[in-house]
Amino acid sequence: MRLDILNHGYGPGTKMLFAVIRLFSRHPVPDAAKLVFYRPDFYGTRAKEFTHEAMRGPSAWSVGDRELMAAYVSKVNDSAFCISAHTATASRAYQDGPRVAAVLANPDSPPVEEPLRSTLRMLGKLTREGKVGAEDMREVLTSGATPQQIKDALAVSAAFNTTDRLADTFGFELLTPEGFDAGAKYLLKRGYR
Repeated sequence: MRLDILNHGYGPGTKMLFAVIRLFSRHPVPDAAKLVFYRPDFYGTRAKEFTHEAMRGPSAWSVGDRELMAAYVSKVNDSAFCISAHTATASRAYQDGPRVAAVLANPDSPPVEEPLRSTLRMLGKLTREGKVGAEDMREVLTSGATPQQIKDALAVSAAFNTTDRLADTFGFELLTPEGFDAGAKYLLKRGYR
């Protein structure tokens, strides 16, 4: 259900910011940005900080790896906006769109190393079933991922399981491929703050 508040529920300062973004990017402001600006005290500020730390904070996972995790979690959730946004961002981060497409089509495909492949399988199970067990964690550790990498991947999963649900609940509008590409450039340059 698309709420009209995402289009009109902002003060003059935020409306001016959105106009400047539209002017310079030549693309509409994505609904993900509109949502965090609507209630920054309740959701937006905390969500931006958590997501930025999960996606751009210190980690043995590359930015491309974490964007791929976000795209994969979004694919499991069937969240069209987030799949497109994070596929575009992962593709730009890796500079390899076919690699990202191959992994999203089949996470057991060869384009990624075993620790990432095993981590994606675990995140998929967690997203589908809502839980993972000790055996799942042992499998990821045995693949070569460290305990900290697992924690970092779980943070990405938490951020995007939340964002995916909000995107679908609020009916985020899909952008053009050029709009998603512009968003990817922004996310790679500025992060999620």
